[in-house]
Amino acid sequence: MYFTDRGLEELAQRRGEEEVTLAWLAERLKEFVDEHPEFEVPVERVATWLARLEDDDE
Repeated sequence: MYFTDRGLEELAQRRGEEEVTLAWLAERLKEFVDEHPEFEVPVERVATWLARLEDDDE
């Protein structure tokens, strides 16, 4: 198990029943980067990966 899995498991446990939009998620990620600029690159990589996820099938 990766260290990050604990955070992902907590997210699923606490908020797994909620429905959110990608716009909401993008705003939360922007807020996170504003508070923690040292994570700008990894957050950008995750956002780009999510944005292009369907493109990989082509």
